[in-house]
Amino acid sequence: MNKQEKVSFKRMDEGSASDYALLDEFETDYIKGLPDRIIHSLQRLDDTLGGYQVTRLQHSLQSATRAEADGADIELIVAALIHDIGDELAPENHSQLAACIIRPYVRAEVSWILEMHGVFQFKYYADKVGLNPDERERWRNHPWFDSCEQFCRDWDQVSFDPDYETKPLSYFEPMLRQVFSRPAFDRNITKEPI
Repeated sequence: MNKQEKVSFKRMDEGSASDYALLDEFETDYIKGLPDRIIHSLQRLDDTLGGYQVTRLQHSLQSATRAEADGADIELIVAALIHDIGDELAPENHSQLAACIIRPYVRAEVSWILEMHGVFQFKYYADKVGLNPDERERWRNHPWFDSCEQFCRDWDQVSFDPDYETKPLSYFEPMLRQVFSRPAFDRNITKEPI
């Protein structure tokens, strides 16, 4: 495939089968680079959102380190690693952005945890900023409530400790590459509960 090749159309409804075959080749190559782009985005978290005793990258690495130490599976470890990846581009809905990024590659429980972790975190600080610390109670009967509660309690909200021995990004890179190299929306992985 020649990277200089371009489709013939200026409107999608004017495209030919060969145009869309060409685009499919480009997209397939682009998707293969997703793990590299996620790693790059994580590295950028080392220089964002000041005020904490650790950077957002250190926080993410610490969360993943804690998840692994607790015996979490690879999907939850990678979720802990990327849970705040949206802070840079979606500071008001970073949880939803992280969930959207990981959703095609993990079981539904994991993406739900990432989507909801922002609300579940209220438990630990909302009363100090005039918000409802019990906002998460709306989901008390959800089948993954306890999993999200554990994620926030044991891995997220405690991971701002500059003295905690944390594994480097290079340690988690093979796990990240494994998860984000899976076929997207594999029904054996991502299916919702019955």
